[in-house]
Amino acid sequence: MEIIRSVNTIQKKINTIIGRNEQIGFVATMGFFHAGHISLMKQAIKENDIVVTSIFVNPLQFGPGEDYDQYPRDEDRDIQLAEQSGVDILFVPDVKDMYPKTMHINMSINERVNVLCGRSRPGHFDGVITVLSKLFNILRPDRTYFGMKDAQQVAVVDALISDLNFPIEIVGLPTTRENDGLAKSSRNVNLNKNERIQAVWLYKALKKGQEFVIDGEKNPDIIVKKVMDIITKQTTGTIDYVELLSYPDLKPVSVIDQQVVLATAVYFEHARLIDNLLFDEKGNLINVFKQGEI
Repeated sequence: MEIIRSVNTIQKKINTIIGRNEQIGFVATMGFFHAGHISLMKQAIKENDIVVTSIFVNPLQFGPGEDYDQYPRDEDRDIQLAEQSGVDILFVPDVKDMYPKTMHINMSINERVNVLCGRSRPGHFDGVITVLSKLFNILRPDRTYFGMKDAQQVAVVDALISDLNFPIEIVGLPTTRENDGLAKSSRNVNLNKNERIQAVWLYKALKKGQEFVIDGEKNPDIIVKKVMDIITKQTTGTIDYVELLSYPDLKPVSVIDQQVVLATAVYFEHARLIDNLLFDEKGNLINVFKQGEI
């Protein structure tokens, strides 16, 4: 595995790869790898000639008072895991290389962001689309891989690729979970023992909401209330949101008659956790997202 830290160096490398007519799969990360990241890398390896994984804790997507400085980092461990997974190139740029002192272009997204995480994190997804636009231009991948744990991010990247005509296929893969159902996250290490026990109720509450749809409930307000009641009763966390929206457009629905995402975010003392389930109007789970298929 080759480790590259310079934008100029990796652009030259990418030119060589494209010159050989090889396909590139890309996994964008902020590091501190867990099984979810590894599953994305392994799927990319199956579908591409060359796999590039990036590690970049993007300051633009952290708002005031958020956990940029506290975000877990362990580059040596990440290097080892990426190499063991079969990644070809690990791109680890410096903030100064990605964001020169003078940035003349500011990017913003107007749709799919005023709900879910975007509502309580203004500017977050502007930072996401800025860094991904730069990475897409630098790395020029054929496919890019994301976990469906952050379904809103997948919807935003879907819009970015479509609106700006990036010749890239987005692949959203199933959320990787612990044995008890908790969605794997780099932030799980910040939970104390009791919070870790409680955190599984995010998933259990969402599953209960899905079960109500399977049983015939079509009123989104009823589903949302039931999920909120379970999380409130079973955890000491503070609910940021529970929402049920169309997917990937992320619009409110008055009746569940289409594919939707049921999502939640909950604050614990030192961690904010998110989770979601994507399902059709009958409650059947949808685990994989590919652009144009939903």
